[in-house]
Amino acid sequence: MKRKFVSLLLLIFPLLTFSQELSIDEKIEEKFKPFADAVSSVVFYPITIVGIDVPIVIIILLLGALFFTLYFKFANITLLGVAIRAAKGKYDDVDHHSVDEVAGDPTPGGDVFESVQAEGVVGEVTHFQALTAALSATVGLGNIAGVAVAIAIGGPGATIWMILAGFLGMSTKLVEATLGVKYREVGEDGKIYGGPMYYLRKGLKENNLAGVGKVLAVLYAVFVIGGSFGGGNMFQANQATSQFKLLFGLESGFIFGLLMAVLVGIVIIGGIKRIGQVTEKIVPFMGIMFVGASLVIIVMNYNIIPDALMQVWNGAFSETSVVGGVIGVMIVGFQRAAFSNEAGVGSASIAHAAVKTKFPASEGIVASIGPFVDTVIICTMTALVIVVTNLKSGLFEYSNLDSNNNVIMNGTGKHLGGVDLTSVAFDSAIPGFSILLTIAVILFAFSTMLSWSYYGIQGWKYLFGKSKIADISYKALFLIFIVIGASSSLGSVIEFSDAMIFAMVFPNVIGLLILAPKVKGELSRYLKAIGRKD
Repeated sequence: MKRKFVSLLLLIFPLLTFSQELSIDEKIEEKFKPFADAVSSVVFYPITIVGIDVPIVIIILLLGALFFTLYFKFANITLLGVAIRAAKGKYDDVDHHSVDEVAGDPTPGGDVFESVQAEGVVGEVTHFQALTAALSATVGLGNIAGVAVAIAIGGPGATIWMILAGFLGMSTKLVEATLGVKYREVGEDGKIYGGPMYYLRKGLKENNLAGVGKVLAVLYAVFVIGGSFGGGNMFQANQATSQFKLLFGLESGFIFGLLMAVLVGIVIIGGIKRIGQVTEKIVPFMGIMFVGASLVIIVMNYNIIPDALMQVWNGAFSETSVVGGVIGVMIVGFQRAAFSNEAGVGSASIAHAAVKTKFPASEGIVASIGPFVDTVIICTMTALVIVVTNLKSGLFEYSNLDSNNNVIMNGTGKHLGGVDLTSVAFDSAIPGFSILLTIAVILFAFSTMLSWSYYGIQGWKYLFGKSKIADISYKALFLIFIVIGASSSLGSVIEFSDAMIFAMVFPNVIGLLILAPKVKGELSRYLKAIGRKD
């Protein structure tokens, strides 16, 4: 245990030095870049399709999502109503108190006291809290910044393919969350430990693949820790600070980083219960605020909507579309959706595992709502705002990008990235509306850090044990990295950490494919319990 702990500290020592000597960012960047590039080149190894390099991890995610959609007979669509009702608590009585009749029971259908074990239910959060905790990790800057870049590269037609990929991703989330609950463990203190680490180890052991399961589980735990410090922390803090500095004209982000660290610390000390209590309030608020603001812009330009929708539809299927025609636009849309909702990464199953239920599939069905909200609704809103405002004001030409994929704006010659492009679109519709976007960015970043802290600590405790020391050490490191991310420019470190997030796909999808029959059995059991035929 101690040897493992020391080894990991040695691995992350270069990152810890940031907190002491932020002035040497460039030197560390120079030393770290070759390592980051090597890891990223493996995870995002490109396969060329119609002249476009597509990361192999995206192909795995999409093929997996398509397989699960077909294998579960489009449960992502047919069970959407059940998912919404379950999230609202309609089936809580079934989840918490139903009686499982024992084979040979001489008095079937009797009172609950006949099967005490079946009546008991473990868990720390409600269906809705688990959903919002998972959503808070995926509904973030990718929905605002990434979508803007996707539309700029692929044109309006990429929107259609983002929506389709979002629907497919719902099936993957169903599988992940079901397995997360099925193979979770309960600590002596009643806290829940779940996610891919556990269903890879325990589930694959049931399939006579114990050795493979152990290796994949450890790899996943390492990847989720790396991802939590980078993409789930430093990147979020960095982008939120940038927007804050832009709004108020500040030079340094150190104080803002400290403030965010304090606020995050107050929440994460309470664990998943506190995170769930906060996210169930923040996520609906920020979602409604962002979607509401987008709808205001779209409605104000109602006369342009038909032309905008025509651009979206034609752009999705026109052979003369930018970047290689139909397949090129399809790839751009699919890729953005995969990065946005993280279906197949497995991280969301860690949050969903903490739900109060005795039916694993109940949470799997609820979890399928995640990609629908994240990609089908929020990403679509961002895309429509970009298309409508660009059609009205002629802000930029699609596919007119510089070497860094920044959009070259018409008239001004400015080169803007994703968040800035969305901000300009908001302001072009209603002057000052970008303030709402800044608030949304900060809230998205804050909520993302909350959930990723929980994901990371689960991986940390899987490797180093569930002691108080392990708990405190991880949380302290996580808060330090918030200040680092807010104060520094750490391109290669963040690139490496993002690669760690998507490295999680490889062990996770292997487990999902092997354990899919288990999920089918759980799904049938739950649907029977609520009186619905599958």
